[in-house]
Amino acid sequence: MHSFKELIAQFSQQFDQWHFPGEPKNLYNAASHILGIGGKRIRPVLCLMGNELFEDLHQDAFHVGNAVELFHNFTLIHDDIMDKAPIRRGQPTVHMVYGDTAAILAGDVMLINVYEHLNKVQARYKQKIISVFNKAAIEVCEGQQIDMDFEKMEPEQVQYDDYVRMIGLKTSVLLAASLQLGAIIGGGSEGNQDHIYSFGKNIGIAFQIQDDFLDAFGDPDKFGKQQGGDILVNKKTFLLLKALELCNAAQRAELKKLMETSPDDKVNRVLDLFRTCKVDEWAEKEKERFQQKAFASLEDIAVLSARKKPLMELADFLLNRQQ
Repeated sequence: MHSFKELIAQFSQQFDQWHFPGEPKNLYNAASHILGIGGKRIRPVLCLMGNELFEDLHQDAFHVGNAVELFHNFTLIHDDIMDKAPIRRGQPTVHMVYGDTAAILAGDVMLINVYEHLNKVQARYKQKIISVFNKAAIEVCEGQQIDMDFEKMEPEQVQYDDYVRMIGLKTSVLLAASLQLGAIIGGGSEGNQDHIYSFGKNIGIAFQIQDDFLDAFGDPDKFGKQQGGDILVNKKTFLLLKALELCNAAQRAELKKLMETSPDDKVNRVLDLFRTCKVDEWAEKEKERFQQKAFASLEDIAVLSARKKPLMELADFLLNRQQ
């Protein structure tokens, strides 16, 4: 068994290289830009951990991990274009450096390269691997579209449960599928695959609550993003939706006014309202609720408890991070 950090080192050693041809430079430099500025490599390492939960690491887990990481970065390039985001991981986003057209094409070519890696796995489970991956990829796109649809709606029109469903699609399913893909390679039973998928999905929702919290309250130098970026663009997050529910009428009116007028001190004033309504305290409790659901699923997986320890440590890392 390997720790999360050990698996990151193993994965990064074989992944952190040039993945594309040399020409045309504007296309492949753009595709390499986001890979070159790093990342936590959480999703591919989840694939390795899903494999190792049941059996010794297999080379196929690295092939699938490469595919998952390329797909994840493809979605980030396109998400940043849609969100008009200037910064990613503390660096200018791909479209800010290379323009929208090159960024879109760079994402496209990364997606195509995903299947070059998936096609390297053993034939005996290739069909299942591609099926699970494709389902997750489609759901990520569905989640992004729902998120974009939410942006056109008034906050009161977005129900909390609908938002949780959207996050489950946009963020959680790829974490969950990464674990399941590894479990398939490791020979996990269908029942155990279901349990590890549920673990990943609930950790993913808790992870997004933490992400929303850090966007609002985190240190931008550590988090690598503009503080209050979601607030500035009136993004419907766990915090905003819950604030509209918890605030009194006067506070709700002030919050809506800030969203409509966007004064220079908007972020600080919204954060003050969040604190007054105790949304920061609620977020911690809600994160804990999904974390406990995840741990219940992990407990149901029929393997020795010692083999689950790295996943417990990973959950702690993800949900108690400051960046």
